[in-house]
Amino acid sequence: MKNIKLITSVPGPKSQEMIARRAAATPAGLAKSTEIVVEKASGGLVWDADGNQLLDFAGGIGMMNLGHRPTTVVEAIHSQADKYLHSCALVTTFEPYVALAELLNKVTPGDFPKKTLLAGSGSEAVENAVQIARYFTKRPGVICFEGGYHGRTHLTLSLTSKYGLFKKGFGSMSSDIYRLPVPNLYRMPAGMTEEEYLNFSIQQLENALIAQIDPEALAAIIIEPVLGEAGFISVPAVFLQKIREICTRTGAIMIADEVQCGSGRTGRFCAIEHSGVVPDMVVLAKSMGAGMPISATIGRADIMDSIHLGGVGGTYGGSPLAAVAAIEAVKILSSEEFLANATLFGQKMATILEPWIQKYPHVGDVRGLGAMRLVEFVKDKETKEPYPELALQIIKDAVAHGIILIRAGLYSNCIRLLPPVVMTDEQLQEGLQVLEDAIARAHKS
Repeated sequence: MKNIKLITSVPGPKSQEMIARRAAATPAGLAKSTEIVVEKASGGLVWDADGNQLLDFAGGIGMMNLGHRPTTVVEAIHSQADKYLHSCALVTTFEPYVALAELLNKVTPGDFPKKTLLAGSGSEAVENAVQIARYFTKRPGVICFEGGYHGRTHLTLSLTSKYGLFKKGFGSMSSDIYRLPVPNLYRMPAGMTEEEYLNFSIQQLENALIAQIDPEALAAIIIEPVLGEAGFISVPAVFLQKIREICTRTGAIMIADEVQCGSGRTGRFCAIEHSGVVPDMVVLAKSMGAGMPISATIGRADIMDSIHLGGVGGTYGGSPLAAVAAIEAVKILSSEEFLANATLFGQKMATILEPWIQKYPHVGDVRGLGAMRLVEFVKDKETKEPYPELALQIIKDAVAHGIILIRAGLYSNCIRLLPPVVMTDEQLQEGLQVLEDAIARAHKS
């Protein structure tokens, strides 16, 4: 192999030493999907502490759409570091915050006036969106969806699904949150056509406004246009259109959580653009900062301006170092060239992945949008019983052979693929061959 170069086992002795230090110094609950210890990284390549050269197919759970250390981003950080590191947007004004807000207002969907609030993490940005929606509407209720992941703060953890992994043991969650099913075409009820299933899902939305929450109490509906942690479930356009219609009719705010699926990953800057639906608010993070900790809540100007003076903000929100990185990243991520490449990249992935459904008995589905792709493993293709043990076995094998991977799915039975879109064709093919080899070995065993 030309890109993967293994000189020790993975993890090697130096990596094992660092992993032991991590275990002694950090909480046991801080999980890790691999035993890779990163020494340096560039583009789609990662070198570990033992000198092994690996391919990154996890991308920091979607942070690396532009790859590791994109040149213009690194140069912008160096230049800013020579000027000043921080002065806090609650105390002073600095151009990087303003310039990034102007750029995000321009590239996100909707031709109405917009304003942007910056923060440090996706959780913060989602929390800001929900709190602002509640303030603007003067209503408490929020509808979210099964399988959705929105963060780990108290409010966003309350919105997040997958109870056993993320919420178990953390006590009472925030009130006035209503969770509904989202249409998953792979797990469609037996005997239903796709049209019947989507119509039923839409009826469930309408029914919730009678059975669960009065429309006059509904502040917002929040949804990931492609559900990430749930298993890269692309929400059908008709379902998103129904959410838009309900929000318009009731005066609720439609929030698109684009933290993982946004920033050009699907071939549009925001994944919701594929549906033609325009939300009232968009939340961005992860790849928007090209590896720097920054997030954004972008919304209609009238909504964003409704908060009283001093009601929003945070010490690190819009950090100048992170903001200049995000400016350079967003310029590229929103460009026609990058978006076209993301679409083509995804098509190349699909061409390699889709034959696996027929080739391997336990590959139940491969799916995704643009360069956001996933493989789901099942014990039986008829019953579609999840096979999380197999997914974990395959990941361990593939990582040992040189690619970085992470699981996904409500049942943890999927392998998500979020490689940097800047990977070469050779790197993409080599990495996916390693994954297929691991799948083949798992089937034989």
